[in-house]
Amino acid sequence: MSKHASHGRTTAEHARLAEATGRAEDDLFTANPWYEWGPYLSERAWGTVREDYSDSGDAWEYFPHDHARSRAYRWNEDGMAGLSDIHHDLCMALTLWNGADPILKERMFGLTGPQGNHGEDAKEYWWYLQGLPSHALLQWRYHYPQAEFPYQQLIDENARRGRGDFEFELLDTGVFDDGRFWIVDVTYAKAGPTEVLARITVQNHGPEEADIDVLPTAWFRNTWRSSGSAEIPGLALDGDAVVVDHPRLGGYRLEAAPASDGTRPEALFCDNETNTAKLFGAAPISPFPKDGINDHVVSGGDTVNPDLRGTKAAWRYHLTVAAGETVELRLRLWRPEPTSPATQSTSWSTTAFDDVLARRHADADEFYRTLAPSDTDPERMRILRQSCAGLIWSKQMYPYRMTTWLDGDPAEPAPPPGHRSGRNTGWRHLDSFDLLAMPDPWEYPWFAAWDLAFHTVPWAHLDPAFAKYQLIVLLREWFLHPNGALPAYEWSFDDVNPPVHALAALRVFLIDGAEDVEFLERVFQKLLINFTWWLNRQDPDGNNLIGGGFLGLDNISPLDRSHLPPGVRLEQADGTGWLAYYSATMLVLALTLADRNDVYEDMVVKFLEQFALIKEALDESGLYDPNDGFFYDRLVDADGNATPIRVQTLVGVIPVLVAVSIPERNSERAQRISKRFGRMVRANGRNADQSWRVRTTDAERRLLLSVLTEQQLRTVLATLFDEDAFLSPHGLRSLSKQFESPYTLPGIPDAVIDYQPAESRTSMYGGNSNWRGPVWFPVNYLVIRALLQYAQFFGDDFTIDYPTGSGRRLTLRQIADDLADRLVGIWLPDAEGNRPVNGGEKLLQTDPAWKYNHLFYEYFHGDNGAGLGASHQTGWTALVADLILDPPGRSNWIAGSDTFSPRTRHPRK
Repeated sequence: MSKHASHGRTTAEHARLAEATGRAEDDLFTANPWYEWGPYLSERAWGTVREDYSDSGDAWEYFPHDHARSRAYRWNEDGMAGLSDIHHDLCMALTLWNGADPILKERMFGLTGPQGNHGEDAKEYWWYLQGLPSHALLQWRYHYPQAEFPYQQLIDENARRGRGDFEFELLDTGVFDDGRFWIVDVTYAKAGPTEVLARITVQNHGPEEADIDVLPTAWFRNTWRSSGSAEIPGLALDGDAVVVDHPRLGGYRLEAAPASDGTRPEALFCDNETNTAKLFGAAPISPFPKDGINDHVVSGGDTVNPDLRGTKAAWRYHLTVAAGETVELRLRLWRPEPTSPATQSTSWSTTAFDDVLARRHADADEFYRTLAPSDTDPERMRILRQSCAGLIWSKQMYPYRMTTWLDGDPAEPAPPPGHRSGRNTGWRHLDSFDLLAMPDPWEYPWFAAWDLAFHTVPWAHLDPAFAKYQLIVLLREWFLHPNGALPAYEWSFDDVNPPVHALAALRVFLIDGAEDVEFLERVFQKLLINFTWWLNRQDPDGNNLIGGGFLGLDNISPLDRSHLPPGVRLEQADGTGWLAYYSATMLVLALTLADRNDVYEDMVVKFLEQFALIKEALDESGLYDPNDGFFYDRLVDADGNATPIRVQTLVGVIPVLVAVSIPERNSERAQRISKRFGRMVRANGRNADQSWRVRTTDAERRLLLSVLTEQQLRTVLATLFDEDAFLSPHGLRSLSKQFESPYTLPGIPDAVIDYQPAESRTSMYGGNSNWRGPVWFPVNYLVIRALLQYAQFFGDDFTIDYPTGSGRRLTLRQIADDLADRLVGIWLPDAEGNRPVNGGEKLLQTDPAWKYNHLFYEYFHGDNGAGLGASHQTGWTALVADLILDPPGRSNWIAGSDTFSPRTRHPRK
């Protein structure tokens, strides 16, 4: 059963989750029928790598937004407020038409990387308001303009603007002026695992009566065309239901009731087949192709099947709604028992329907009330619930078989040579058909390895079995490369992401009660392979100074760290720091496992030795500048001449993250079984640099593993907590504000960097990623966790100025708590009621229809906290949930602690 359920959390939702086995494996989902239907549908499949079969690898150009309504996808599907079964066969989503748009609103619109003046960007407004991890309740909201959607204006104006200009957003077009828009809410509530009720409310927010078409749509993912199968599933009309004919889903019915104003829907059918005649001038596959419903509704085309059958169907409600009024639609997707007539149901009557929705909302209230500390105020509870809802809505089914993608489908023509020899050709073993937590379901509808590790931390609070599954799945043989590399992300599996899986596994283990040693052991065994890959592939000189390229920090350097000038190599402070971090975290895992099984003492030796080697290499590397008190990358030419890159970024902070406080019983074991590390520890008294690492208090004796001396720690932290450098009111900046004047790397004129608190002005990494000033959650979160490690070792004796120069002395735990408050405060109203995340947009700050709907951005303005980048990045930005659920000021969950007992819950009021 779920470990959460075993710790006294007895809510209805935890009971549903307890049906899962708790093992992070395929049967996790087959063992729990509540996972059968979920928000597994992407919000963007066009312009993605999986759908790109071009010769050049230009995914944006090969499958643009304009093709999406007319062209069947190969691997993926997308939609608004989307739902699908776990095998991704039958999909359901919302379609809208305001009577003015040239196309139906079937999917979210946004700019491609080349179209946006700061890279790809969604140009719509939608939010995730509710979510339970079993998907028993899901709620989604969208603001749809009543005037024609300004597709071309958004493209043209952003093309006109340069990188020094702000992005041109949908609000900037004036399409929402005078409140002329629809507020559309979609709520899914499960009456049971195979019965999903859908309530769609459409509110006319405008000042006048207006018309709208609402078309809840269902369709099959097209698996028959690529396989050449003659067996094609079907949808057909049966009274007030669209019935499903499918080998696995046969018997399901999508029923539609009259709207609350009495409007009865019309059933429309076409086929999920490419409109080959329109797009390619070829013979049609079907007279009623994928865009048949679109063409029929928008222009009256004879493009829907009069026989009322196909592989795509919609219930069309044409509504006229008075100003300020709301119309409600009700649908039901369900499968009757074989022995029961299809007309019978316990939840289709008005009373029963209302009861199910009320019970599911009550379940959600109880679930989050039980999850959160008892003193969580309403504003923080809203942040918690909406960030968790975003996590839940970002689950996606991810099918991707690399051999098929590279070589082509047996029933289709072979891809061009450039496709078969281009991107990811060294990953032919990768064969995914898995549920994954995606970073952002529109801008990043594909996994990223280090993002996914961070996703698991808040997921561990919600559904620990799913969190464990996420950590194990990328280590399975169908993802992990035979050489030990983790696939970085879809656009380039070969790129290198920071090694944070070990930390995530430990954090998930602790949040879940520190009982599932089998999970920890399983992750540890596979991470050994990955750790060896780091040593073999990222340390080519064998000197324990690690490269790795951009390491997830994209354009944080004045030069592209993944593509260096000829004849030079880069010694990276963060690369070496990350490997030290990896070693220390693997050591904690080994110590934890050795407490249960002496066999793992060998691994304790291995990682103690490795940590000592990396520390020695870092000490001798010259990466630390004693004059500046900071770590810098170094560029080394063919003659061995080294040039430090003297720009203060989070690169130089990564070594600070390496901090593990080991209790006496473990440090004694370490000294006993590791000669090298024993010598280092026994230097107590002879070597002032090491003596401070052993600390005795009245309660215990502890050993601190860190790559820094105490003075180095104080010096780096003084820079980090300087408000004129890294410390902003909303967290730690990625680049010191001291570099408002540009820094140029000597000898390389184009290698320039300056403090850019908002969007990046460089095209490096596509131009839509910016580590040159904004606040990013992942490294901020790791700094907070590291401070807690140092605090556990030093106690209250170690205080520093915070902020630097203020004269206000705080302990490291107090500083960690304040940093967490700054991050959470991005969504909290200030004295005037304004939330930093909403920036200077008055409508978002003041209008009740907007200001309570939170977006969780990719990163945040380095000075004012405004949200930037991907707008639905409740991937790692959902770490805010962990900061609310386990605030650093009272956290007992410290990696390396000698107390691995189940968490004592905050007392209830």
